[in-house]
Amino acid sequence: MNPPVFPEESNCLAKKYLSQKIFKVIEHEKTDSGFTLTQAISSGIKNLDSSIGVYAGDAQSYKTFSLLFDPIICDYHGFSKDKTHQPNISPLMLPSLDPGNNYIKSTRIRVARNLKGFSFPCHITLSQRRELEKKIISALDRLKENLRGKYYSFESIDEKELKQLKQKNVWFQKGDRFQNAAGINSDFPNCRGVFHSFDKRFMVWVNEEDHLRIISMERTSDISGVYNRLAGALLALNQTLEFSRDKTYGYLTSCPTNIGTSMRAGVHIRLEKLERNKDLLQHLSRAYHLQIRGTGGEKTTVENALFDISNRQRLGISESGIIQNLHNGLLAIIKAEQSL
Repeated sequence: MNPPVFPEESNCLAKKYLSQKIFKVIEHEKTDSGFTLTQAISSGIKNLDSSIGVYAGDAQSYKTFSLLFDPIICDYHGFSKDKTHQPNISPLMLPSLDPGNNYIKSTRIRVARNLKGFSFPCHITLSQRRELEKKIISALDRLKENLRGKYYSFESIDEKELKQLKQKNVWFQKGDRFQNAAGINSDFPNCRGVFHSFDKRFMVWVNEEDHLRIISMERTSDISGVYNRLAGALLALNQTLEFSRDKTYGYLTSCPTNIGTSMRAGVHIRLEKLERNKDLLQHLSRAYHLQIRGTGGEKTTVENALFDISNRQRLGISESGIIQNLHNGLLAIIKAEQSL
């Protein structure tokens, strides 16, 4: 077997760390579910602008291909394997950042989870997907109080309900070309769906990039309230679902960029003055380990001075630590906006 050929223009981390020496050691390795190195790097081979270039087909991928995954993870997360990821998802009570919603228009916090004992979405079979979906629906049906809601299956939803969910922006589309090359879009839209709470502030995407994307959100600046709702949901789901987790790397996900807390906590915030002083905004974001994106998320432009700002760290920091950093950073950003 010849070493894989990444596009010449590619700068992905898989290309950087898959030396011929490492390739010869792991080229014939497979996980117990049959996931191979060729499958792991397929997306990076096919997409020259991939930044990571590797996906995990199951939890075991992180050990079977550790000679490749470990340096990628350490590079991306700035993490050393002699450390141990320490989770902490205890409730928080933080003061409101923007009671009048003059700057922060919405808050959204999500985590990714994969169930123990199942292959991840880029390697799972259709029969496994169906079994997994049933197991998740059963757990979601047990949620109580403000988490109660309804599951909408992609396979059986009627057009009226579909239109309503799309208008509310809670629907997810078929994965992008990076996910497609990895195999995550296989069997789409079978065994996919969205659980949406009756109060519209909690939802779960089933069989997207990971088995579950668990999301808490509202159109306020109440970061701790949004976070505490998510923490309560995770506690409830943990009663019936066992998630794939590693002592060193925390929660394991399809893409190594999401491991650890697998949390992305962010806001949509209008910063009309800082839009004209982006050097200061970038300085503040770096100081508090935050990431700035366009209005529509990654690889989009900023429209009407509305920024998407979220945490950059996911591994080597606790969930509550992420929220505290975000709160402190946004407080500094709002003060800077007001002072200009």
